[in-house]
Amino acid sequence: MSVQPVMRSSSAAFVLRWSALGLCAVLGCTDKLPALKPPVFQDSFDRAELGPSWRSTAPAGTYRIESGELVVSGARNHPLWLVERLPRDAVIELDAYSKSPDGDIKVEAFGDGQSFAKTVSYTSTAYVFIQGGWRNRLGALCRMDEHADDRKTSSELKVVPGKRYHWLIARKDNLVRWYVDGKLALELDDLAPLEGPQHGFFALNNWEAEVHFDNVVVRPY
Repeated sequence: MSVQPVMRSSSAAFVLRWSALGLCAVLGCTDKLPALKPPVFQDSFDRAELGPSWRSTAPAGTYRIESGELVVSGARNHPLWLVERLPRDAVIELDAYSKSPDGDIKVEAFGDGQSFAKTVSYTSTAYVFIQGGWRNRLGALCRMDEHADDRKTSSELKVVPGKRYHWLIARKDNLVRWYVDGKLALELDDLAPLEGPQHGFFALNNWEAEVHFDNVVVRPY
């Protein structure tokens, strides 16, 4: 079982694998990454079943573990919520890739831990991070509504099918920053930050494309 919540120890190689120093040395940084504290949760999916740390809002089998990775397709905005609550100021890391030319890698952070789409239209309770969205035309950092005018976007955040990306999401005070492969992708200075009982959870999400996730790590900022 690879799920390790609430300050459980881990191998030094896994903890240090994505250190800020290592990322900058290998990839080059356009902005300073946060210092990395010991994890409070991590999951490398090296088992057969999701287990109790994750709560799926999708039909059984939509989120599944294959060859040590979390695989999803066709979830249509029915997230897989992490049961463990995030620190108020947190750093979240993960690896992800899409097998589809549509791209569409997607997660949510600081949501209510239970919401899902009840119609085709869906408004999240969280910040939404999308790489290669809208048929691989756009990346976006959104405050709840991924179609709202206040979202931050970049046409550079497209997805190469099969290419593995490393994401780091950091929230400190009002500032939300999203790094892809060690480089600052988008940021949002939220004057009314999503916090409190209804905004404390992380989720993997999906529309249609087949996406793979691995090595989820949560740390306090």
